Amino acid sequence: MKSQTISLGDFELTVLSDGYYISDGGAFFGVVPKVLWEKKVRADELNRIYAGLNSILVRTGSQNILIETGIGNKISDKLKKIYEPKEELLENLQATGVSPEEIDIVINSHLHFDHCGWNTVYKDGSAVAAFPKATYYVQQGEWEHAQLQLERDRVSYISDNYNPLISSGQMKLLKGAAEIAPGISVALYPGHTRHLQAVFIRSGGKTACYISDLIPTTWHLDVTWVMAYDLFPLETIENRKKYYAQAIAENWLTVFTHDPDIPWAYLEKINGRISVKSE
Repeated sequence: MKSQTISLGDFELTVLSDGYYISDGGAFFGVVPKVLWEKKVRADELNRIYAGLNSILVRTGSQNILIETGIGNKISDKLKKIYEPKEELLENLQATGVSPEEIDIVINSHLHFDHCGWNTVYKDGSAVAAFPKATYYVQQGEWEHAQLQLERDRVSYISDNYNPLISSGQMKLLKGAAEIAPGISVALYPGHTRHLQAVFIRSGGKTACYISDLIPTTWHLDVTWVMAYDLFPLETIENRKKYYAQAIAENWLTVFTHDPDIPWAYLEKINGRISVKSE
């Protein structure tokens, strides 16, 4: 997917892709029967689908802010064979005219490896910040959960993506809703994980929201189409309702972290169904 840039008030937003990866279709749609979800996305003979890896670069005029950092290049060879990641984020960032050294802030919605992989890179055998001058932000509860390495989801967490940044003091741990910078804030939307945070971008009376894995793609707009990866699926459903009630009423631009074709869109509700608003 080519990068796209739009204006939001005084800010400039560019969607940056880390490429795509291959995921199991059943895992992406949980209890939704394949006979239904394959009407939206076609799986291959191994039941796999292509998923996007969309990050957002926000240029405020005084700061460069990166929301989410894709899969990166640190997953094991075994996982690389499964997911076939393309590792394109840093290349696509450079194409915008912004270097890693020019990123001021990095925000992770949560710490699954496909959302914070380029937080760090290996240098002389150690993980160091990929964005050396940036301050990184994530929820403290998310980081604490990652340290537990529970059987249910430890495969999702790679400590080199974040622990070196904690040790260096570059990653700040938040406790709930917070303002990161003028026009940039976060709020909790549990469901996928307990401490998943949405990132809000507000300027000139307009709002965009990086809702992350609460609504990972346009295929998941139905409130009950919940991923098998979600730790708290009933909370996902309730928080989607909460999100739609405000996002549609206030005409927020919704960013979809894993949609390979539609990185962002305005939403509407017609006859009780949520859909992408037609132009």
